[in-house]
Amino acid sequence: MAQQVLSITQINEYIRGKLDSDQLLNGVAVRGEISNYKMYPSGHHYFTLKDESSALKCVMFKGSAMRLRFRPENGMKVIAMGKISVYPRDGAYQLYCTAMAMDGVGDLYAAFEQLKKKLAAEGLFDPAHKKPLPRYPGTIGIITSSAGAAVHDMLRILNKRYPLTKVRLLPVRVQGVEAPGEIAAAIDYANRHGLADLLIVGRGGGSIEDLWAFNDERVAYAIYRSRIPVISAVGHEPDVTISDYVADLRAATPSNAAELAVPDQDSLGQSLDSMSAAMATALSRQLRNARQHLDILSKSPALQSPAGYLDKKEKDLEFLKNRLISAENQIIGRKNQNYIALAAKLDAMSPLKVLTRGYAMVQAENNEVLRSVSDVELGQRIHIRLSDGALSATVMDKKEEIR
Repeated sequence: MAQQVLSITQINEYIRGKLDSDQLLNGVAVRGEISNYKMYPSGHHYFTLKDESSALKCVMFKGSAMRLRFRPENGMKVIAMGKISVYPRDGAYQLYCTAMAMDGVGDLYAAFEQLKKKLAAEGLFDPAHKKPLPRYPGTIGIITSSAGAAVHDMLRILNKRYPLTKVRLLPVRVQGVEAPGEIAAAIDYANRHGLADLLIVGRGGGSIEDLWAFNDERVAYAIYRSRIPVISAVGHEPDVTISDYVADLRAATPSNAAELAVPDQDSLGQSLDSMSAAMATALSRQLRNARQHLDILSKSPALQSPAGYLDKKEKDLEFLKNRLISAENQIIGRKNQNYIALAAKLDAMSPLKVLTRGYAMVQAENNEVLRSVSDVELGQRIHIRLSDGALSATVMDKKEEIR
């Protein structure tokens, strides 16, 4: 009997048929660690699942990948569901993955942690970006479902606490595929048209799936770029969403958001009463001090007897004038005595005073005083100054004395 010869294609197709007919391999769930993960522009995902000793090639086509709630990453432990088959062109078997979940962690939780990490790295949670809430908001915008109980609770509390505030409701869907886009659009719309001084964005409680719209990055970016301060009020107190991290303030519940948004009119009334009492006390104190000051002034001599007061001031002025004149005379007397003493000293040092004692002063024709015989030439005319006049002479002889 001749052996049948098969082509490569026939072999691969035969093996694929065998695998496709295996019920176990047509609905298998495989646990492993992702490696060599790649996402192509076509939207298809290619990766390898591996354990301690083996590896399995996998592919997830675009249609299935779009349903993923988290982004697969290398090193991530997952459970991949699908079927094992052969790709005839390469003759290699692989897992055609139709769904994937984190191993031991829900995919919604994984998606939440991934987005949280991403937005934190981009600075959306930075406290420096948080805007202060207005103390007395004139208008509050509420972005939530108009059919939920949460909006009625917020309206009731806002009206009770601070009825001066106007409320604008921007109704949106708060769960489902369309919800994130509607919530983000409402936030942008309120900012574009300046509809409010403060926004409350949220909904009542529910499962993580019900609250998932507030874990959408479109909502996160809308809150981040909002010029109007935003309070996030999603679910109950234990529920925490991405919106809570991005918002300027997180409220435990929608009702709590209404309490945080406005002051309490009763407390304001008490504060006003307290300030009014303080102002009245301060005014009474000022009036009392003014009366005391007026009493003191009314008892002053100037007001009781203006003429007598002026007479006293006139006498005081006369007394001061006499003291000034006396002081001035004393100063002038001291100055005169000092002048006389200095003049006497100057007179005693005068050259003319010396001449009266028999001395003479000899000068050249240019009036230069002659101090030495060497300063004079024979035949030179000189002037001799005496105490009572002057002489002119000609030098006939000179004799130098050797000392």
